[in-house]
Amino acid sequence: MKKEILVTNDDGIDAQGIKILAHMLTKYGHVTVIAPTEPQSGKSTSLTMEQPLYLKKIQEDDDMSIYSFSGTPADCIKIAMNTFFSLENKPDYILSGINHGTNASSAVIYSGTIGAVKEGTILEIPSMGFSINNGDEKINFTALEYYGDIILTKFFSCPPVPGTYLNVNFPNISDINKIKGIKIAHQGKGRWIREFKKFKDSQGQDYYWMKGNFQNLDNDYERADHLLVDEGYIAIVPHKLDCTNYEEMTRLKNDWGLE
Repeated sequence: MKKEILVTNDDGIDAQGIKILAHMLTKYGHVTVIAPTEPQSGKSTSLTMEQPLYLKKIQEDDDMSIYSFSGTPADCIKIAMNTFFSLENKPDYILSGINHGTNASSAVIYSGTIGAVKEGTILEIPSMGFSINNGDEKINFTALEYYGDIILTKFFSCPPVPGTYLNVNFPNISDINKIKGIKIAHQGKGRWIREFKKFKDSQGQDYYWMKGNFQNLDNDYERADHLLVDEGYIAIVPHKLDCTNYEEMTRLKNDWGLE
C-alpha cells in the first residue's frame, strides 16, 4: 500500500530544501506538503493564536499535494491533521526540512523544523527532521540526497519507538566521497553567546539584531552531534518527548522529603 507522507519545514514553502525533500519522498508514497508561507525559523513548537491563518493550494497531482499555510511549522502539522488527515486517518510518516542551517546541539531547542517533528511525535506518527550545516539560500544537496535516501529507507523499515523522534544533521559537504559516514549520536552540549549586535537606525535610535556565536561545551568527538557534523559525519539523534529527569525526580523526593 502506498505510504502517506506529510512534509513541512521552517524555512518556508519557497525554500530549496523542502522542494528537494518532497521530490526525494515521491518514490516512497504520496506526499502532502504543507509549509509556512513565510520563513518561521526559531519558532520551536509555537502556535499562532492571535490572528487568522490562511491555507493556499499550490499544486495537486497523483504524487504530491502542495499547500502553503500562514502559520508556524507546528501550525502546519495541526492544520494538516484537521483538514486532510485525522486521528483515525493519520499520515504514515512526518518529515520536516531540509533545514538550511544546523539543528544540532542546543539549536534543536529553538528549531521550528524540529518543532513540527515534535508535534508529529505527540500524535504518535513516526517523525524525522533533516538539516544541513549551511544557511545559504542555494545549496548543493548532492551528498544529502544520496545519504538521505539511505536514511529514509532505514527510517521507513525501522522507525523510532513511540515518544521518540529523529533529528538528522548533515555536514556542509556536497561530494559524496567526502562524507565520513552516518553515526547515531547524542545531543551535543553547547550554547549561544553574545547573541545580539547593536545598531542605529536612520533616526539615531538603537536597535538589536540577533547574531550570536556558538560556544562548544562538549568534548565527546565520538557521539556529540555538532562535533560529528564538524568532522564530516551525518549525525542522527533520537530525542524523547518526555524530558523528565527520572534520577533527579528520585533524588528530590528523598532529599526534600516529598512523595
